[in-house]
Amino acid sequence: MDYKVVGTSVPRLDAVAKVTGRAKYADDYLERDMLIGKVLRSPYGHANIKSIDTSEAKALEGVEAVITSKDLPQIKFATAGHPWSLEPGHRDVEDRLIITDKVRFWGEPVAAVVAVDEITAERALKLIKVEYEVLPVVIDQSDAIKEGAPIIHSERPDNIISSFGNGVGDIEKELGQADLVFSNEFITSTVQHCHIENHSAYAYVEPDGRMTIVTSTQIPHIVRRIVGQALGMPWGQIKVIKPYIGGGFGNKQDVVIEPLTAAMSLSVDGRPVRYALTREEVFIDTRVRHAMKFNFNTAVSKDGKLLGIDIKNLVNNGAYASHGHSVTMSAGSKFRPLYDFKAIKYSPKTIYTNIPAAGAMRGYGVPQMFFALESHLDDIAKSLNMDPVGFRMKNLIKQDYVDPSSKNVVRSFGLPECIKKGKELINWDEKRKLYGHDTGNIRRGVGMACFSYFSGTYPVALEAAGARIVMNQDGSVQLQIGATEIGQGSDTAFAQMTAEVLGIPINMVHVISVQDTDVTPFDTGAYASRQTFVTGAAVKKAAVEVKNKVLEFAARKTGLEPEELNIVDCKIVEPRRGAVVCSLEDIAMESYYDRMYSCPITSDTSVNMRNNAIAYGVTFAEVEVDVPTGKIEVKEIYNVHDSGTIINPMLAEGQVHGGVSMALGYALSEQMLFDEKTGKTLNNNLLDYKLQTIMDTPAIGSAFVEVPDGAGSFGQKSLGENTTISPAPAIRNAVLHATGVAFNRLPMNPQRVFEKFKEEGLI
Repeated sequence: MDYKVVGTSVPRLDAVAKVTGRAKYADDYLERDMLIGKVLRSPYGHANIKSIDTSEAKALEGVEAVITSKDLPQIKFATAGHPWSLEPGHRDVEDRLIITDKVRFWGEPVAAVVAVDEITAERALKLIKVEYEVLPVVIDQSDAIKEGAPIIHSERPDNIISSFGNGVGDIEKELGQADLVFSNEFITSTVQHCHIENHSAYAYVEPDGRMTIVTSTQIPHIVRRIVGQALGMPWGQIKVIKPYIGGGFGNKQDVVIEPLTAAMSLSVDGRPVRYALTREEVFIDTRVRHAMKFNFNTAVSKDGKLLGIDIKNLVNNGAYASHGHSVTMSAGSKFRPLYDFKAIKYSPKTIYTNIPAAGAMRGYGVPQMFFALESHLDDIAKSLNMDPVGFRMKNLIKQDYVDPSSKNVVRSFGLPECIKKGKELINWDEKRKLYGHDTGNIRRGVGMACFSYFSGTYPVALEAAGARIVMNQDGSVQLQIGATEIGQGSDTAFAQMTAEVLGIPINMVHVISVQDTDVTPFDTGAYASRQTFVTGAAVKKAAVEVKNKVLEFAARKTGLEPEELNIVDCKIVEPRRGAVVCSLEDIAMESYYDRMYSCPITSDTSVNMRNNAIAYGVTFAEVEVDVPTGKIEVKEIYNVHDSGTIINPMLAEGQVHGGVSMALGYALSEQMLFDEKTGKTLNNNLLDYKLQTIMDTPAIGSAFVEVPDGAGSFGQKSLGENTTISPAPAIRNAVLHATGVAFNRLPMNPQRVFEKFKEEGLI
């Protein structure tokens, strides 16, 4: 007697609310007499603030407060949305003030206004007089570590946040003894998340003196802690409410606007103040993807065996640390359980510059690394005259591999099957022979790229999650989780898990999607593709506890042992006889109202996950290249995943479509541009920043190889971020096959492609 919900394509729980406009986002929540907060932004990329005169702004009718750095606690704090640590050495870099006392990037807030409406606030900003001492600007990470470069933070006069790296084996030995050594350089660009909903929050003080913040965030419990740290308030004095979220992709895994929003409210005696960013402000004053510069030296035997790899990485972190070196180290760790190198040496430097701060973005440094690594491997395969698929297959790790640094175990390894499926989908063997010989203006090619990724952050960071289930009188349940639904479908997946364990239909699982830190179980939030893996374990644990309590009630009723009973389709059954004992509703009613045994059935539990699961996958792409114009068109693309058990195939396919479309922009068009002399962002809007449109997007193919992983509560592994990792190098490698030209810098936009073709003599 089975009741299957996990593994089925049930519709999203929030679908109707979102498509009908009934879902409430941060901007849909209102308080009476809401005030408006706005900030004055620096017209310079690097400057000392000599003086600020706010007198005229304060005198303007309708202005309730004007704030500068001097009006706020001089407490430096970290904005990164990581779990806090009791160990000082395991915390993020604390380099930020709520409002700065020194300008480090163009557009940085230097003052804030609270007014009765937006027009008054904007007028007040123009009345604030700031005297600056303009300083030299550096926007490139290589230049920032040269002698004589401007110092961005006095605590780090070399502009290096960290240069900690790692390694296994003897890389010098492998490079020295190898038949062949291949060297190359790769560069990736600064890009923005471009989530639909801008950052928005409001704050007010309750009559009892506690601060409430309603905000669009991926990490409500972490927001509570960081606002408390920034303002010097007890954390329990703060309540954070997270409504529906219109996307985040990691940009809302930083505490960007909430400390200032709370400070604005405090400046007007706790009255409600809304602070919402425009799209232009989101580009310059939230977070971006780290631009990286890689240098590879790889030892290879003459028969194509990878022996050792030495990677240097210069990382542009922008003006503040944010997630800082954590992203850099993620880039250097998540590729390790993929290829069987004898030695790996990773030497990174994470560097301050005068551009917007880089932070978490979907893939967390790994799309940059795999663009470089998988492009590099294709170049090696080409030099060895080996098929790129065969070359990779020859060098893959095996199941049960143990990562020597993290000690994470590869318990399931479906990558070979993913590669086989991808080859078949794109007709690889035939097209590799057919393409690659064209000499005309239009040329076609096929390429591929692999990846590996983790399911959470263990053992680097704490992986705690909570879940609460309450059974109602009709046998339905409420499910509360601290994990945040940000559009990825996690609420639906958790409802499926609960329904599966309890033997009830999914419409009897009522997920409380709005998080409130006063009542919601603790969870660190939506990031690291952790939620179905980490929070899923808490949900299953809570559901099993509820099920056991139901069966204990039923056992008392029937005189049978709980082990002899089960719940199937809202009925208590005796599986051995195939007999229905009673309904689940009967038991639920007794749990509430039996005069002797009344005890409503609930579970409130948490987990501390101390393992991980490695997910794998591959992208195969076919491109058409217009040589005279430099335009690359993706004709076919298949994103194939080993993510263990797929909880909801339809939602999984949606993840693939979204992630691949993001990766197409990363590969072909997206980059933030900065003026070298001033640091000014030149394209902080959706007209000049070249996102892919639906007209640029091909049909995206998805496929899954389901190899359940023993570490997952239902055999599941990560998927959300994984979809963005391998498309860019697969497209690049397809262009290499089509034209013979290797592109080692992103994006491969028409201008850059045209210039490279001209340099190579194709034009």
